[in-house]
Parts: sequence; structure tokens; C-alpha cells
Amino acid sequence: MQFPSRRTVLSLAAASAVLAVTACGGNVGGGGADAADFPTGPVTITVGQAAGGSTDLIARSIADGISSELGVAVPVLNKPGANGALATKETAGQAADGYNLVLLNASLITITPLAVSENEAVDLDGLDVIKGLSQDDYVLVASTASGFESLDDLKEASGSVTYGTTGVGTGSQLAQAVLFEQAEIKGTAVPFDSGAPALTAVLGNQVQVATVQLGEAKAQIDAGKVTPLVVFSAERNEFLPDVPTAVESGYDVPVSQFRALAAPKGLPQEVKDKLVAAVDSAVGQDAYKSFNESNLLTPHEISGDEVVTEWTELADKYRALTEEHGISLTGN
Repeated sequence: MQFPSRRTVLSLAAASAVLAVTACGGNVGGGGADAADFPTGPVTITVGQAAGGSTDLIARSIADGISSELGVAVPVLNKPGANGALATKETAGQAADGYNLVLLNASLITITPLAVSENEAVDLDGLDVIKGLSQDDYVLVASTASGFESLDDLKEASGSVTYGTTGVGTGSQLAQAVLFEQAEIKGTAVPFDSGAPALTAVLGNQVQVATVQLGEAKAQIDAGKVTPLVVFSAERNEFLPDVPTAVESGYDVPVSQFRALAAPKGLPQEVKDKLVAAVDSAVGQDAYKSFNESNLLTPHEISGDEVVTEWTELADKYRALTEEHGISLTGN
């Protein structure tokens, strides 16, 4: 893996030092700088998750490419909390000058609002989306001790199934809940706060199945320690080509984690064009392509307008599915 690079780390340190002595408290170059001169200082990408996770690594990967294209430091700032809502709201409230960006998880916009109050929910209204980046898929895995080799095996065991759930308002929670309702699979839920402990429970047959992100499970799948039953992407995943999708199995459950880069609403068009061009350059670099492949991420490099359309449609679809099947994602 090529992240974080020495250049990125040094750039972060340098940017922090510059910001510390800036009297205005905003991003360097963001105040009176003319859009034609953009950028004249660091462009910060804020991540609403902790350092070291997949969202953070994606941000650092794209930041390195953007930095080389724009010729300025692109530090990544981690501000975890509320599934990314805190960082997103803070970024949306900053100056629309191009110096403050946020790496978005689609689930924050499309799924989390189904699990939190209206005041806590986040939407895209206060943001200009720069570009879509990648797709991270979910897979339903079974313990080898369960004997489950297919979704039909799981359906036949309905009533005695033990399954792990992986956090409130997550794509894995939604995908599994909707599939189980549509396939009429009943059992006993065992809650976990994320995919890693749920996968550990499957490995130990403490639960028979759980839905986790592919990147979390692929090594165990390859080692034959868990069995993949179904993936939740709209089409088969290139890294698990022999595993059927829920959609092709007859269930309307297309759920993936998408990521995109955004800025506060109202960017000058010239600034937005430069940022789009920088991201286009970054995603075309070999280092970024290798990063995606090594982390089992499928490129999903669509325009900002396409992101808004796609995520809005997904949010509507997920709300309709939960209402249709009487599913609550609140954890209550």
C-alpha cells in the first residue's frame, strides 16, 4: 500500500503549521483570493471517520493525487462522530471557496436518516458534490459449521438462524434486514457495533451469518473460513464473480457503500472546474488505481450531478423498502 505517503504526512504537518499562525482562523487562501488564482494554499479534506478506516484511506489516496495536480498541500483532517454527520455539517458551514472539502459516505445521506431524528439527519442541500469515487460492496457470509452453502440453505433453516447485525443506520444493517424480510428468514439477532466483531462471531460460529463489507471478509473467504452466500451490489462484484447478487436471486436489495468528494454549497464555477479536473487526474493515476484494487474497491467515478441523482433515488428507495416491510433501523 502506498498510503499515507511521506509527502502526504509532511504536507499535513506543514499545512498545520501554516494554519496555526493564520489570524483569520479559516483556510489559507480562502478569504480574499480570486477564484482565478485558486488554489493559493492548502486544500483540506475532512473525514468524518477515524484514521485508518476505509473512508480515511480513500481520502488520503485521493488527496495525494489532488495535491500533485494542484501543486498545494492537501491534508486530511479526521473529525469522527455521528457516522460522519458532524464533519459534514461543519464543512457545509464553511466558506464556499474550494479550500474545504469533505469525503462523503453515501450511507450518511441515504440510510442514516432512517435511523436518526430529523434534526440529526444530513442531506446534500448544503453541499456542491465534486465527483463520485468508488463503491464498496456488502456480502452475506456464513460460518462453515452452519453448513449453509447458498441463500436457499439459509431460507430452509428459517426460525433457527442466528445472525449478527452490524451497527445502527449502516448499509449492512439495511441490506440484511430487507433481505430477511423479503425472503421470510426468521431467527435470533445478535447485535454488534461494526462488521469486524460480527465477522469474528461468524468465524467462531457464535452466529451463523452476518452481512459485512467485502474488504472485511475477503481474506477469510479466500481461506475457506467463511462461505459467501450473496452480495448486495446491483451487479456481481468483480472480486467475487461466482457469488450471486440478491437482485438476481429475486430480492430487491441493491445496497452498496458509495463515496464522493464534496464542498460547501456555492463554489465559484472556476474553482469547481479546477477541483473536478484535479480529481479526474487523481483517479487516473496508477497509484490510485492500485489502491482501489488492493482494497477491493470498485471505481464509481461519476459526476457530482450524477451522485446527487443517484443518492437521492437510493434514499427514496430505502425509505420505501423499510416502510413496506415495517423495518426499523433505530435499534429499538
